[in-house]
Amino acid sequence: MIRDAVQRSRVQLRETFLQTTDETVDSLQREGALIMATAAVSPAVPPSAKNSLREDLTCAICCDLFRDPVMLDCMHHFCRPCISRYWRGTQGPVTCPQCRKVFTCRQFQTNYLVTAMVEKVRATTSQTYIQNLEKQLKETLESHRLRREDYINSLHREKDKMETIKRSGADLQVRVKAEFRALHQILDDEESCMLEQLRREQEDELEKVQRHLEAVKLAVRELEENMKVLQQASASTDHIILTELPQLRPYTQVDAAPEFDINTFSNKYMAPLQYITWRKMFKSLKPGPSPLTFDLDTAHPSVRVSRDKTLAVECDGMTWHSENNKRFLQCVNILAAQGFHTGRHYWEVEVGSKPKWDLGVASEAVDRHSRIKLGPESGYWTLRLRNRNQYSAGTQPWTRLQLGSSPQRLGIFLDCEERRVSFYNADDMSLLYSFANGPRGKVFPFFSPCISGSSQEPQPIKLLHYPPVWLSG
Repeated sequence: MIRDAVQRSRVQLRETFLQTTDETVDSLQREGALIMATAAVSPAVPPSAKNSLREDLTCAICCDLFRDPVMLDCMHHFCRPCISRYWRGTQGPVTCPQCRKVFTCRQFQTNYLVTAMVEKVRATTSQTYIQNLEKQLKETLESHRLRREDYINSLHREKDKMETIKRSGADLQVRVKAEFRALHQILDDEESCMLEQLRREQEDELEKVQRHLEAVKLAVRELEENMKVLQQASASTDHIILTELPQLRPYTQVDAAPEFDINTFSNKYMAPLQYITWRKMFKSLKPGPSPLTFDLDTAHPSVRVSRDKTLAVECDGMTWHSENNKRFLQCVNILAAQGFHTGRHYWEVEVGSKPKWDLGVASEAVDRHSRIKLGPESGYWTLRLRNRNQYSAGTQPWTRLQLGSSPQRLGIFLDCEERRVSFYNADDMSLLYSFANGPRGKVFPFFSPCISGSSQEPQPIKLLHYPPVWLSG
């Protein structure tokens, strides 16, 4: 009866424990992905293994986890208080409650290993432990959910980025093809023009030779007719005494053959046609290099400008200028005389080995009487050099640029419609920096030769002008 009661108690306890475990599992499943969260926390022990371990560590008398477990000689374990109560009142030999083995003396051994295992199982099945585990599961699940959302958002962003790249690439392909079609058209037109000119000159020379050829042929025919008359007259002298020459037809006097100098004819077309055509292309380039000049009315008193207004250099003294609102008074700056508010424009500036300078564009309405920081917020889009090798883009704060070489000539490209200001190394046309959010309204090319402060003679900033556009061939 006791054994049956013990067995029923153990079964009831097992069912209660399993029911509690199932309820916990169901609760966690309603919260989210139990398996994923559990795996993220720690390698979990399968529920069946937990149940089996708890059953092995359950006292057959009290049907609860061992309390101070002891082992009998038959290797069965019981709680020390339980086995003591079980044997209480028994006279003589005692028996094992499970296997009924008889023991003549009441001896048992404390099993410290089982004690440690029981404490571990009790700790891992406590309400606090389960609550902490559930909390960890929820937190880990939430962490995975948030990370998953971040990854999904990142996927969407990357897909949008890919679409943007594709659209931008397609638009740029159209633009590049249009630019090169324009160049091809210029070259095709120039080729057609030159071939037509060659054809006309060839026809003119051939026509001259043809006219002379026809004249010579006519003269030959006339001479042959006269020769025929003379031959007939000569043959008749055997029978008739010739008293006068026969009547001859006047023949055409032929001018000397026109001179044809093959060198003169071919030199024009044996010339460096590519270079000549390259020079001619400047009048058709859009944008072509703008022939800028400095505006003396904007020059700071410490800036000296050449007579042709293409060189600007700093000087120690102050140059007298008439007073006007356009002049820079605090900073060593100067503007170009040409301003732009529509279209695309490009110009080049030679800086040589100057140790410092500022170049770019400035809005028409910039403050010219105060000392301000150069930046888009102040109406300036610039590139600067300091200490001979420290290049920076004119943002606030400054954006340091790492250049492979020091450019001697700078190219500045202004696209008013796209609001873009770009800087190039004019020697190889490598892009140095580009402002994507450029100016609105009218702007002027901006220059600052700066005060170098060195003992060497200051070097000028030079506006570069390209081959004259009036070459037409």
